[in-house]
Amino acid sequence: MARPADAHAIRSAFLSFFEERGHAAVPSSPLVPFDDPTLLFVNAGMVQFKDVFTGRDKRDYTRATSAQRCLRAGGKHNDLDNVGFTPRHHTLFEMLGNFSFGDYFKRDAIRWGWEFLTQVLELPAEKLVVSVFNGEGENAPFDQEAYDLWAEIIPKERIYAFDAKENFWQMGDTGPCGPCSEIHIWRGEGGAPPDGGKPGKGPAFEDDKYMELWNLVFMQYEKLASGEMTKLPAPSVDTGAGLERLAAVLEGVETNYETGLFVPIVDKVKALAGVSGHQGEREASYRVIADHARATAFLIADGVTPDQTGRPYVLRRIMRRAIRHATLVGLEDLFFHEVCDEVVNRFGEAYPELREAREVIAGAVKIEEEGFRRTLARGLRRVSKILAGLEAEGSKVFPVDEAADLYTSAGFPIDLTRVIAEENELTLDEAAVAEKLEAQKGESSFAGGGGSKVADVYFDIVNELGQGTAFLGYGATAGEATLKAIVIPAPEPAEGEPALEPTRVESAQAGQAVELIFDQSPFYGESGGQVGDTGALRAVDGGAVVTVTQTSKPTGGLHVHHGELAGGSIAVGQRFVLEVDVARRDAIRRNHSATHMLHHALRKVLGKHVAQKGSLVAPDRLRFDFSHARSVTREETRRIEAEVNAMVLANAPTGTAEMSLADAKQAGAIGLFGEKYGAEVRVVTIGEVETEAGEERSVELCGGTHVARAGDVGLFKIVAEGGVAQGVRRIEAMTGMGAVEWVQERAEVVDQVASDLRARDLGEVLGRLEKLHEELAARGREIDSLKRKLATGGGGSQASEVVEVEGGGKTVKLTARRIPVADPKIMREAADTLRDRMGSGVVVLAGERDGKANLLVATTKDLAKGKIVHAGKLAAALVVHVDGRGGGRPDMAQAGGPKVAGLDDVVAHAAEELAKQLA
Repeated sequence: MARPADAHAIRSAFLSFFEERGHAAVPSSPLVPFDDPTLLFVNAGMVQFKDVFTGRDKRDYTRATSAQRCLRAGGKHNDLDNVGFTPRHHTLFEMLGNFSFGDYFKRDAIRWGWEFLTQVLELPAEKLVVSVFNGEGENAPFDQEAYDLWAEIIPKERIYAFDAKENFWQMGDTGPCGPCSEIHIWRGEGGAPPDGGKPGKGPAFEDDKYMELWNLVFMQYEKLASGEMTKLPAPSVDTGAGLERLAAVLEGVETNYETGLFVPIVDKVKALAGVSGHQGEREASYRVIADHARATAFLIADGVTPDQTGRPYVLRRIMRRAIRHATLVGLEDLFFHEVCDEVVNRFGEAYPELREAREVIAGAVKIEEEGFRRTLARGLRRVSKILAGLEAEGSKVFPVDEAADLYTSAGFPIDLTRVIAEENELTLDEAAVAEKLEAQKGESSFAGGGGSKVADVYFDIVNELGQGTAFLGYGATAGEATLKAIVIPAPEPAEGEPALEPTRVESAQAGQAVELIFDQSPFYGESGGQVGDTGALRAVDGGAVVTVTQTSKPTGGLHVHHGELAGGSIAVGQRFVLEVDVARRDAIRRNHSATHMLHHALRKVLGKHVAQKGSLVAPDRLRFDFSHARSVTREETRRIEAEVNAMVLANAPTGTAEMSLADAKQAGAIGLFGEKYGAEVRVVTIGEVETEAGEERSVELCGGTHVARAGDVGLFKIVAEGGVAQGVRRIEAMTGMGAVEWVQERAEVVDQVASDLRARDLGEVLGRLEKLHEELAARGREIDSLKRKLATGGGGSQASEVVEVEGGGKTVKLTARRIPVADPKIMREAADTLRDRMGSGVVVLAGERDGKANLLVATTKDLAKGKIVHAGKLAAALVVHVDGRGGGRPDMAQAGGPKVAGLDDVVAHAAEELAKQLA
């Protein structure tokens, strides 16, 4: 094998190397962890194998290798602030790994790691050093085995021993754990230093001269809650090698940003900025933008869209940090979508999902950049005023209240406020800002992070049974089965108490809530957006009946039947007849098949960029969330609905087939967002074969239940369309008799309206409604005219209501009145009229609107420009009578308060307050 020339060749060589040694090449999982609420993002190669390591998941292989995209930009693993300013910190990075699940152990892991680095990558063996675990008490002794294995390969002076901080790994406070052995490369002058193995020396202490290339984790212990560690019966291996670092070494560059993984993207940014070559201090900004474009493209391709909480907020922070750095290098126009497109060009071959999401990425990025540039402009104007005030005061502290308000009212990120504060040599107490925001919002730091925790009892049941529940529901709605496990659900915990665990029992009595697991079942467990089945379970011996209110699928293909034991008693081992509610199942099948046809129609009408972002398939309705950057027009909605109904009328059969995931993708099957697929998948096809004119059928990966023919769906009717997040739209629809009833109800309303309007048909209804609108608009204009007359006193002479106020040697005319109409627009128009009548003077109007006091103060231009009277200051002085606050411009100000009874006092004290201002 020739020495890899670049990062993409390294990735390919790594996977091939381990495939040749019996490893299954497993594709990278998305950045969003599947069914793991403990993680914000996938941050290591082992994440997708977590349940395999713990024994909760079974695979048809015991060796695996992968190139896993990872992200560290939030939560515990947050490198965001260092990105761009250090040689090797990134948000998105690729972790190459090989894994053993109770198969090979230390000898092969060490041997193969060394072979790949020295024989495939041809790294100089004399520059490589390793570290092992030096032990920590009897529980976790010195890793003599790893030391001896390395001693067979390299001189002992290049083997270092470090403590648990550097060379011991554990999944959590409890669970699988074990010593690590790390491979580092010496990047200093000459070969490895002569002081190998000495305390206080080596890669743990001289980061500038050593670079870690590969971490080999040997999971050989299980840590118990007591702190004791016991040996695992089947030790495993988890390794990780950073692709970016390997590329830097092979390409002979000092930083990861100088590798082929980054240079084309950095160059794209510089081309957009009209520069080339190294940019000195500004180089960090170009690196930030390139790094963040990689993270942005992959996150959006994996279904994350920028928003206010959880994972979407992390994406928003990443994007906004990139755009902030763009302003520092003079990129003022929309640009970030072009940089993200370069990421797609560079990584699309290794990660085809990027190419498939190209349009979605571009659309989401444009929308976010447009919005943030507006936010940035508004926020920077406010920040400039704050900075000017601080400079005048001689203060070196950026106010916590101002930083928090910038975020809550203007959407200006706290980290950008900190950067600007630092640039102006100001300090900002970010902890205090965070505390203030927490108090205001009452939100957790990780909203929308993941799903609920699966109770351990279900993992134990899967492991005991050796498999999940065999599903009979594709071909039947009833069947016999053996009861394998009974679980009593946990009671609701007291407020402030931790959640309780469900209890496994051998028997249950009438009246108890139960969760039952059988060896096989026709009941569909909630998954893939489809709700679970309901129905009844009847003991074959006739003694017990369980009413099933929900069926879930918590883990490992286990179908859990939730319900209440209506009569008799039950015990593990009993035989039952399981009967699904057929009418409800049929309604669900109609909606699920309609969802597939809707997805097909959306892609046909709106474009191939449409991808599912979520769904709900219930008996009474369906809901479908999809990627699309703008609202769906009425005409598009009509066409989408027509496409689905055309498929229904064609009444093509629904086909299903089991095949490998690779074959399914080759056949054009669409995978759905949020689903986890195994090596073998089920493909559901609705419609005829594809034609030269385009797709005429829906082909999707799906484990749900469906109608036999498209015509079984009946009428399909879209009942709502709207946005649920930036770049994500939602359609709600109904099928069958539910859709018919929905249409009938609205037809009855139209009939009633036609009757009330004495219209003979729909066309006449619309004509008469249009005429009514015109009449109402005309009357509205008449009413506004009357309101203005009332506000200005009916249009007659107001000289008797104008008084002259003296103060400071000046005399100013004033009209102050209580008016019956306090609409802000009418008040402004009335003030203009009164100012014109006076020529020069002050107007004070006070009135009630919606139970609150409103007032307006206006001055003529000569008084405002001459700084004789300031309307805003006069309004502030008068609004205290209504327990309010307010102010405004020198020539006009509006204010208000809750105390309506004080309106007469506003009018009564107007002359007095004006005199004070004149003085």
